[in-house]
Amino acid sequence: MRRTLSNAHIRSTLILTIPWFYYRGKMEYQNLTKISDVIRSSIRVKEEILTQPVLLDTIAKTAEIMIKALNEEKKILFCGNGGSAADAQHLAAELSGRFYMDRRPLPAEALHVNSSYLTAIANDYSYDVVFSRLVEGMGQSGDVLIGLSTSGNSKNILNAMLAAKQKNMIAVGMTGTTGGKMKDVCDYLINVPSNDTPRIQESHIMIGHILCEIIENTMFKK
Repeated sequence: MRRTLSNAHIRSTLILTIPWFYYRGKMEYQNLTKISDVIRSSIRVKEEILTQPVLLDTIAKTAEIMIKALNEEKKILFCGNGGSAADAQHLAAELSGRFYMDRRPLPAEALHVNSSYLTAIANDYSYDVVFSRLVEGMGQSGDVLIGLSTSGNSKNILNAMLAAKQKNMIAVGMTGTTGGKMKDVCDYLINVPSNDTPRIQESHIMIGHILCEIIENTMFKK
């Protein structure tokens, strides 16, 4: 026997379902708009980099000094905190593993990867010296230290750069637009023209990839 819905039942069902579809549609529209806005924001920062010849020249010079160090059997060390630690580890892996081509591994390492060391030094001394002590212990003249800090003010990276200078290493800072305190201790400053942390980090990894590609093409392309 077919059941006939009453008008009251139909009305109550519509009242419950129409707002759900309405708000779901509105939310999906807002999410799509947000996605587009973020992508455009990231693109704008990268386009701004293209308008800054000094910054582009610094990226090129950084690639050159990294190539020189590697050709002289020196190493590239990276350091960063949080998301920048992930970027440091990522870029070290591109060099010590491979980027585009099969070739010999290059000596590159991120200074935070030994968790026992990191937690011991942070506990026994201070988190401010977790990178500088490693630089003092394993850094050599001619090595390159690349510190990633969106603010440019991370104390442990500043200390690592000061330690690198004492070892006659080359210090490269990857920061946001102002360079922070790192601009005064770097040999080379790659300051992404943004104050927005995620946008800066996105450009850091792009620039890091550019450096890796130039290194591979210069050292290994036949």
